[in-house]
Amino acid sequence: MTDVTGAPADVLHTLFRSDQGGHEQVVLCQDRATGLKAVIAIHSTALGPALGGTRFYPYASEAEAVADALNLSRGMSYKNAMAGLGHGGGKAVIMGDPETLKSEELLLAYGRFVDSLGGRYVTACDVGTYVADMDVVARTTRWATGRSPENGGAGDSSVLTAYGVFQGMRASARHLWGESSLSGRTVGVAGVGKVGHHLVNHLLEDGAEVVITDVRPESVRRIQARNPQVTAVADTDALIELPGLDVYAPCALGGALNDDTVPRLSARIVCGAANNQLAHPGVEKDLADRGILYAPDYVVNAGGVIQVADELHGFDFDRCKAKAAKIYDTTLAIFARAKEDGIPPAAAADRIAEQRMAEARRR
Repeated sequence: MTDVTGAPADVLHTLFRSDQGGHEQVVLCQDRATGLKAVIAIHSTALGPALGGTRFYPYASEAEAVADALNLSRGMSYKNAMAGLGHGGGKAVIMGDPETLKSEELLLAYGRFVDSLGGRYVTACDVGTYVADMDVVARTTRWATGRSPENGGAGDSSVLTAYGVFQGMRASARHLWGESSLSGRTVGVAGVGKVGHHLVNHLLEDGAEVVITDVRPESVRRIQARNPQVTAVADTDALIELPGLDVYAPCALGGALNDDTVPRLSARIVCGAANNQLAHPGVEKDLADRGILYAPDYVVNAGGVIQVADELHGFDFDRCKAKAAKIYDTTLAIFARAKEDGIPPAAAADRIAEQRMAEARRR
């Protein structure tokens, strides 16, 4: 079913429904010469220009791409609000296989679309896009971050993302066990790629016992070659059921916490870098009912967005690291609010973020 514009009716229904949509602006971008088809979704500019990455992915349909842009941009509003940034939430998706469709001309065309928004949307890297891509996009717009140091950027943001997750994990340990150190605790990391391998290093330095898994055997071998004390299991299923596991850190794809995995989790804490870890509403309550402490993903993995936001003001690593360190205090504040309101931490984080955005709109 479509509406008079030819767009799927369910997409427009989502866009204008306040609980899932409520977006300020959604832009459909097309450049036939390069094959570019993109969606730029601006959820909120209450706290400042919308900031969020560009995902390049072979979506099954245009409707799926639009829905992903809407969901991701909404999540960025909450992430940026909780990170204390002067930015709202936005996200862009480019439809297609980046391995075959991505080209310099396409990225330049995309940059022109970003530039046409006049700074209402600031882009960065996401799945399928990299620092080198942002260097190209930045040639046609000043509103591209996540660039290389050679081009005035901060480079790879995974270092501070992992550092922020580690701070969230320390806060979780403090809340549950009264001690912020992970020393002597067993931590399972699912996904040891760009962010996960940095997180492993932080954990080892803190004295944790680390168990890893990854769908790419070479990633596991690389970790163990440098750190032979790290053990590995075959897959995520084996990791989440591991006896004696204290902390589970999902650092790969979203949806890691679902109706199948939550009942089998052996860990007391879940704190990881992956986005959108809760597969659907209600999972956060299932975790709480099992006595599992969940550190909201968009809070603890905000180190990366803190870094790219800082590029707009002249990147300073020490300044960014100090901001990312505050994720520890923010996470503790969320747990305190959750206890006070009698709700799961994910709901508490949402309430705090929504309050900050509402207050900004009233100013």
